[in-house]
Amino acid sequence: MTLSRRKFFTLAGTGTAGALILSPLQAFYANRAFAAGPYGSLVSDPKRVLDLPSGFSYVRMSEAGQTMSDGYKVPGGHDGMAAFPGTNGSTILVRNHELNFSSGGSVGAPSSKKYDSQAKGGTTTLEVSSTRVLLRHHGSLAGTDRNCAGGPTPWGSWLSCEESFETGNKKHGYVFEVPSSATSFVTPVPLTAMGRFNHEAAAVDPNTGYVYMTEDRGDGLLYRFVPKTKGKLSDGGTLYALRIQIRPKANTKTGFTVGQAFSVDWVRITNPDPSSDTVRSEGYNLGAARFSRGEGIFYGKGDIYFCCTNGGSAGYGQVWRYNPATETIRLFAEPNNRNILDYPDNIVVAPNGDLFLCEDGDGEIFIVGITPSGTLYKFARNALNSEEFAGICFSPDGKIMFVNLQSPGITFAIRGPW
Repeated sequence: MTLSRRKFFTLAGTGTAGALILSPLQAFYANRAFAAGPYGSLVSDPKRVLDLPSGFSYVRMSEAGQTMSDGYKVPGGHDGMAAFPGTNGSTILVRNHELNFSSGGSVGAPSSKKYDSQAKGGTTTLEVSSTRVLLRHHGSLAGTDRNCAGGPTPWGSWLSCEESFETGNKKHGYVFEVPSSATSFVTPVPLTAMGRFNHEAAAVDPNTGYVYMTEDRGDGLLYRFVPKTKGKLSDGGTLYALRIQIRPKANTKTGFTVGQAFSVDWVRITNPDPSSDTVRSEGYNLGAARFSRGEGIFYGKGDIYFCCTNGGSAGYGQVWRYNPATETIRLFAEPNNRNILDYPDNIVVAPNGDLFLCEDGDGEIFIVGITPSGTLYKFARNALNSEEFAGICFSPDGKIMFVNLQSPGITFAIRGPW
């Protein structure tokens, strides 16, 4: 790893712990070439798989092609994932598989448990001990399309999102709910009231039960689903899109200053389940803001953080912060330097308040951390290939980071001096 890869960037904006705000110009010139981050420099992995700071180690598990506990093979395309408490200190992981109609592999399942017999995506569920031993893994959702990301709910389920608007035997572009307690395949039920569009990820505000969702399109919107019944998404509800009050129809890719807060409101989507791909155009025509390729989203410490993978004037990515209590949004990070941040995708708020972002760019691929004061650093490097990290999450006790390497399809359990 070269010194230029150990850069950090101090940003103008408060973080999860409330940091001193620098001016945008000060923040821009706070770039330093030789910082290694709070955990130190990365150490080259002799196995050439995953470079981590000193004191950290990984275990690889549930790899594509292995036989699972239910007899089916582990599918490929490991993507979004969340962690839930299991028994005796174990962790339950529910993991997406981003497989489309033309993918070589699929989530194997009985035909009666497939939403669409032509679709190949879905989820698998893992149970991992506190000592990072894989206890079991099995299929849990099948017959869905391009299950990219999603998000955990406070009531112990995983929202698996289809990044799709395809039609096979059935329409796609929906959210499906998978209880973490499921020990076999669930009966797939599309949550149509949550919208039919290119879903990417979801985050639930535990205070209200509202679900915030990103859309992986260059002209995508940020959505909020208000359920009729808190904690029961299948009861239906109302879908909205975010509007910046003083800048209706804003294009947030450029022209926003890091740290500046804007008041927002929400426009109602009247046709959340259209036959053609019109949800975002309806929202935009009502003044909703466009976000360039919204991907990972996560609730942490009262804020909703989400990534725009190719946002920013240089197109290398942005991180936004929305505060539900104040109904304000601000640009939290936009380095415009691919050596610092290159196409951020999945995101998680760590127990210590840092953000961790999975890169999905070109060349070297990293897990990037952001401290509460807005400093970016490299936490891990993909030393195996140039494929993306995905599905980053922490065990309920905060001691283990789990993350996927999408291809060839590996789940890692990382432990160290957090």
